[in-house]
Amino acid sequence: MVFICFVLDLRSLSPPLLRDLKQSMLQLANFYAISSPTSSTSSSRSKRLLDRIGLCYLFKNRLSRTDELKVAYSTRGNFSLRDFHHAVHNLPSEAFLPDFNGSGALCCSDLKLSSILNDKVLYSWGGHSKDITRKVVLISSCIFETLDSATKKVLTDAAANCISVEFVFLEQNSSHLADIPESINKFSKQIGDLENCSFQNYIPDAHALSGLVKKWFQELKEGLEEQMQARFVFKINLLGSTNQISCNLCTSFNQIIDEFVPCKSCRCHGIPFDNSRTIPTDMSSCPVTGVELGVLDLVDSSVKIGEHTILYMPSFQCCQDLQKVPLPINFNVIERTNLSSLDEGIILGASYIVIPAFSELDDTDKSELNVKLFRVLCGILHSLDQGLVCSSNCNIETAKQTSFLCYYILLPSEKGVMILRRLAGSEEVFPVPDISNIACIPVSKDIENSLQASLLKIELRNYDPVQHNRGFHQRLNLLVKESLQFGAIPAKAKEPVTASNTALQDPVVEDLSVQANDVEVIEENVLDSIFADGKTSAKITEEWEQLVVLEMPKMSSPTCISKSKLHKEVSSPPPSTGKLDDKTARILERLEIPKQLKRKAASPTLSTFHTVSISSVKKPLIPFGPSNTDSQVIVLSQPIKPNFQRLKRKR
Repeated sequence: MVFICFVLDLRSLSPPLLRDLKQSMLQLANFYAISSPTSSTSSSRSKRLLDRIGLCYLFKNRLSRTDELKVAYSTRGNFSLRDFHHAVHNLPSEAFLPDFNGSGALCCSDLKLSSILNDKVLYSWGGHSKDITRKVVLISSCIFETLDSATKKVLTDAAANCISVEFVFLEQNSSHLADIPESINKFSKQIGDLENCSFQNYIPDAHALSGLVKKWFQELKEGLEEQMQARFVFKINLLGSTNQISCNLCTSFNQIIDEFVPCKSCRCHGIPFDNSRTIPTDMSSCPVTGVELGVLDLVDSSVKIGEHTILYMPSFQCCQDLQKVPLPINFNVIERTNLSSLDEGIILGASYIVIPAFSELDDTDKSELNVKLFRVLCGILHSLDQGLVCSSNCNIETAKQTSFLCYYILLPSEKGVMILRRLAGSEEVFPVPDISNIACIPVSKDIENSLQASLLKIELRNYDPVQHNRGFHQRLNLLVKESLQFGAIPAKAKEPVTASNTALQDPVVEDLSVQANDVEVIEENVLDSIFADGKTSAKITEEWEQLVVLEMPKMSSPTCISKSKLHKEVSSPPPSTGKLDDKTARILERLEIPKQLKRKAASPTLSTFHTVSISSVKKPLIPFGPSNTDSQVIVLSQPIKPNFQRLKRKR
């Protein structure tokens, strides 16, 4: 975890430069407010951001004429975007009191580092954990020419406490009167023996300040997510026995959010409610403690900034819920750009193929003219090797309107179609990592020759996506094959087999249990009807007709059962003592096996299965009979007759 404390030397910063620096500080706080770890879970996203940015300033007391240091914003636990903005806006703007030396350069008498590098201020920020890294960034427009023994001791003690100090020199217009390179070299030599100190000088234009903000934000972001490490492995050796190159992966952009979301939150913790726009005010409770909240404890007009930051607003009017973008989407063409100078690192998101719209139902002349204009535009852009930069208030990946502009580039192709890609904006671009420390490492000619020879051995061909299979279908087919070997989960008892769950189950396994359950239900209902008081024979027959004759059984295919179980199931029930009428006799006869199949019931069951469809309500409850296909054999599935082996109920 990284803590950064900024110390602004207001004595040497002119009002215009201080105004730009204030905006840079606000931008850094805004970036940090919407940041979150890439591997964050739902529980971590509900937590608040920790305070990891401090702000101090140096000024000269006009009464005592002494240099003083004040803390404008210190780390107190959770990061407060409102308080940080308030501290930046309240930096004194009349503290510019420069001192010049004999050569006309700005000079400083004291940096007051001992006032910040001590146990009471920076050393105590974030606790005393060994995982915490602290850094001080001193921003000034003057170069401290000499370091006295007291200042060197402070810097040495800071190194012992794992605190780094970065001196940032912003050159102003009046600096041309002084010998800046000589002063820089002199100061660099004084801090050269201190490993925790570094020096950077910039001309404070818009690009330099934006780069500094992104650099500092990347340092804060490294505390939120781990840097990805990778290695590129070659099939051949590059030099000797080495066949790989190890690298670190750095993101080239930081995609920001598209909107600020209105929400409701508790005043005690500032945590938003889930689906807070639909929660009644009188039914709210604290998301942390669960305690019921009163009217004064609930903030109805809050705005969610990213995942961790909540702002209390006077009303919801400042932020509106974004809706789906109406079609067609408007892309406003801004400028042309040379594709050779386009940095591919700022291209993000998915690619969209752009073709001309043509409809024969609309005005044919307009449609044809639209196609002609598209083809000519694509051809001209391709011949010029240029693209069109466009802006839109739509994020085409989410198909929603955005609160901020999105930039796109329209790329031509030789095939007559164009490609639309998303471009990163100024807030999203990260500077290219500084590799000056490794660029100066000398490389021998033998390494170059060996690597070039190895590289030429690698096959060279145009990339064809058809020849680069990711292996999706092969892997999924293998998983399905293994799943078929496992079988299917049996259906729940007394659960009707519908068309949907029948398709998901194994047809060979499921039917016996389903059919047996259906027959058991019929038996129980019939027995209850027979032994119930007051039931007549005509009523019993009518219920049997409804259950057996008139109902269509739900089944799919027969299943294989063992021979012993087969004989057990076809055993005849004990003879009934009562006299049956004609309708009841016909019903019981339908539950018996046909006579032509009784002789085949003892034949062995084979392992080949087939599905017998039922097309008539008059067919037996359980399918049987030979298939029309000669290559398939008969599979018998015997019906389960009602078993009336129960004690008669006493009347």
